[in-house]
Amino acid sequence: MASCVSGCSPVMRFCQKLNRLKTLEDDVMATSLKRCLSTVDLALLGVGGMVGSGLYVLTGTVAKDTAGPAVVVSFLIAGVASLMAALCYAEFGARVPKTGSAYMFTYVSVGEIWAFLIGWNVILEYMIGGAAVARAWSGYLDSIFNHRIQNFTESHVMRWDVPFIAHYPDLLAAAILLVASFFISFGVRVSSWLNHIFSAISMAVIVFILVLGFVLADPANWSAREGGFAPFGLSGVMAGTATCFYAFVGFDVIAASSEEASNPQRAIPAATAISLGLAATAYVLVSTVLTLMVPWHSLDPNSALSDAFFRRGYSWAGFIVAVGSICAMNTVLLSNLFSLPRIVYAMAEDGLFFSVFSRVNPVTKVPVIAILVFGSLMAILALIFDLEALVQFLSIGTLLAYTFVAASIIVLRFQPDKSSGSSGGGGIKTDATATPSMNQPGQQVDPSVVTNETQTFVQDSGDLKEYESFSDKLQLVERQKAVKERRAPGMLKARWEPYLGRILGDCEQGEVVAFSVLALMVSGVSLCAVLVFGNNQLNLPLWSFTLLLVIFSLVFLLSLALIWVHEQQPNHKTFQVPLVPFVPGFSILLNVFLMLKLSPLTWIRFTVWVAAGLLVYFGYGIWHSKEGLREQQGQDVAARYVVLPSGSLVETVQNVQPEGHTLSTHTPTHDNPPASR
Repeated sequence: MASCVSGCSPVMRFCQKLNRLKTLEDDVMATSLKRCLSTVDLALLGVGGMVGSGLYVLTGTVAKDTAGPAVVVSFLIAGVASLMAALCYAEFGARVPKTGSAYMFTYVSVGEIWAFLIGWNVILEYMIGGAAVARAWSGYLDSIFNHRIQNFTESHVMRWDVPFIAHYPDLLAAAILLVASFFISFGVRVSSWLNHIFSAISMAVIVFILVLGFVLADPANWSAREGGFAPFGLSGVMAGTATCFYAFVGFDVIAASSEEASNPQRAIPAATAISLGLAATAYVLVSTVLTLMVPWHSLDPNSALSDAFFRRGYSWAGFIVAVGSICAMNTVLLSNLFSLPRIVYAMAEDGLFFSVFSRVNPVTKVPVIAILVFGSLMAILALIFDLEALVQFLSIGTLLAYTFVAASIIVLRFQPDKSSGSSGGGGIKTDATATPSMNQPGQQVDPSVVTNETQTFVQDSGDLKEYESFSDKLQLVERQKAVKERRAPGMLKARWEPYLGRILGDCEQGEVVAFSVLALMVSGVSLCAVLVFGNNQLNLPLWSFTLLLVIFSLVFLLSLALIWVHEQQPNHKTFQVPLVPFVPGFSILLNVFLMLKLSPLTWIRFTVWVAAGLLVYFGYGIWHSKEGLREQQGQDVAARYVVLPSGSLVETVQNVQPEGHTLSTHTPTHDNPPASR
């Protein structure tokens, strides 16, 4: 048995190394970047990341091919579904105001290797997304000039006939990415003002579209004569929702900018809500106007808005729509180029990626090397690959990040306190020394409540004050009872103790929650797999399909219920997601469902990219991780206690060195014992 334990210990240490959490400094606001972004700046960044070419292309495509005029409902449902993921990002961005977005959030709550894989996939997602937008921008501009740019390039530069590669090098797309990277490297203020300019023009064009569109609206286009409001039924509405969900991808740029926000605790949640509300309103109103102007079945999917105005006799409006479309694509491009280097910087700063990318320019206060290198890589992708090849690789990394962030919210809310540091991020590992308490194990007392209780007892124990009424005394007793019943996070709530105490009472603190989160993920993936593949690929009989749905649904709901009956972190200093664990749980379910709907080629790309990421992590990241170096420094120090003749207890710290070397001892000068001894 002893040999088994000794043989397993290296494996256990290795697993612990892979799942170590990031330690935050006491002052989470300290940064080498420049904190200058206001709520308005962040909100416009979020709007710019969400309201792009999708407003001008996606609305017409979904309306004609999937949902009809009910695309309005599809965008509304997709906006609510996106809100669940956005709330999770907002809570993390406020509690952990550090750059890195989903990577950072996963690192402080789930573990190192999972954080690296999330960051690694988000990097590729941003690179492909930026290249795809640059390709779309180039193609849109080229179409205005009757494809003269493409014809000139194919005739005078070169033409390729290679599978999976564009027919010609898109020099214009590569050039716009390089120019944008150059401007972004001048600092966050320049990036913000560029985004302000393009966002203002884009929103002005949207207002123009809405005003003129409602003037030209004809309610008969929603009548039964044209097929009705929902010609494809409920299935069409839900299929349209799955597509429209991707229109709201981009709000994570707000959380990625939290280290450059002036007041992230307030600005991040407010900017997330404002930007998502504006984006959802724009999508719903524009799709309403579009389907009221012309019959939905006659829309041109490639240029629905321009074609709709042209058919109503306002061809000049098509030029204004084109200007708005180009400005909207510019904001998405800036959003990608803004977020990507900061995630790379966060990974490099933690030692998981090459340290050269963690260098911050002392003048501009931005990671210039990361901006220029990855902007150039993005330009190479746009130069070589065509739009269709790029788009089919999108989304899986973003959906995976959404899933891990939602799971991290549950883990963080219910995990036991690791520190009571000054940062106020309860449950997050910090460098602050935990202050001991004389409470019973498993109980946590709010200091403010204790203070109020003490003051009340002092007042009531003296001869100068008595209870004014029986109700006052009853309120005091209720407060005392509440203090006694308050338990530590991860423990069973007191009111459920009589019902579940016999079953769950012997479990360690947080053990049931950890098991329930795992069961939640497994049952969620299984449920979505049955929904997506059960009838088609697996050809399950109706009885087995129904049985599996019922079983996995019950396990999913039971897991949520088991998590809910446990105590949460009592942190009220920053924004918190409401209805935890239900909102993150259903966000996980939606994200997994959408991931399983992606094409097999996307999953092949994902597997290859993850394998490449594991090579980088095990070849570089795990050896240079700052958390690993911190652990090694901790192991090189030994502590022992010495009782002095005076009877006081002091701690001596000794550097552990190989045999034959002298041990250096440091003894604190104070004689009184530390509070924790």
